[in-house]
Amino acid sequence: MPEPGSPVAADPATLGYERIRYERDAETGVATVTITRPDVLNALDLPTLKELSDAFEQASWDDSVAVVVVTGSGDRAFCTGADLDEQALMGSTSGQYWRWMGAFIEMHDRLRHIGKPTIARINGVCVGGGQELQLACDLSVMVDDAYIRHVGPEHGSVPAGGATQWLPLVVGDRRAREIVMLCEPISPAQALDWGLVSRVVPRADLDATVAELAAKLVRKLPEALRYTKTQLNWWRDLVWSQTIEHARDWLAIHSTADETKEAVAAFHEKRSPRFAELRRLQAGAGRTCAECGETGLPASAKYCPGCGTALPNPWEKVQ
Repeated sequence: MPEPGSPVAADPATLGYERIRYERDAETGVATVTITRPDVLNALDLPTLKELSDAFEQASWDDSVAVVVVTGSGDRAFCTGADLDEQALMGSTSGQYWRWMGAFIEMHDRLRHIGKPTIARINGVCVGGGQELQLACDLSVMVDDAYIRHVGPEHGSVPAGGATQWLPLVVGDRRAREIVMLCEPISPAQALDWGLVSRVVPRADLDATVAELAAKLVRKLPEALRYTKTQLNWWRDLVWSQTIEHARDWLAIHSTADETKEAVAAFHEKRSPRFAELRRLQAGAGRTCAECGETGLPASAKYCPGCGTALPNPWEKVQ
């Protein structure tokens, strides 16, 4: 019987997850958390974030678990970050994104503070929040036919949930700027050379390599390893705690901005955002009410908030 007040990890079969799978191998001491949304490249919507948080808590509580593996289902993607289908519906109020970001933060906190070593099993492309998810793990094994990428400045966001804080610590300032600002794919060989991942292997060797690393971690003193992890996390925890709530509020407010709406629309319409037009609109061109003279109107506004006059489509002059 557990001591009074002690948390008790549930049987994985009773957890009832719909977007992830939680498996526990009593023989090896390894728990595996798998995002099971291959149809959307294992993207993170709000329910997925909440299920991941719960699974990480379960693994933390369970004394039979020595190592936690995080991965995605299928062969195409580890995780591609925020679900842009969901994000397209969240631009009406900043509170919607603020709640999503709160779940993202909670998931990361539980993963970093899980008290056990973690391994990212990168079985496919690893983009945006997926890259931050693998970066939050202690070790990572990547297949040699995938890539890592950040796309926020192209898709309406800022990778301020971990990448802008942690990448300079991991790969150095210049390389971090290249990854985040250029939004270009990072090959497995480059990711290994820069220290973004621990191992790169052929797909046929992925599971064996993850299992080998896990077995080595199991053969370490659990309390000593837990505190080693705490010490290694110090710099990451410091920059995270100093910036994440500011990032949460800025990203929430910006989720309603013209940039974000245009970038998400471009993603769904399979085209590039109209970068030059966005710069023109941000300079104030074409967004003054001809009826009452009110200025500074956003591109998404259909009516003047001052007098109610219907506004022309701000994109018409550039289409």
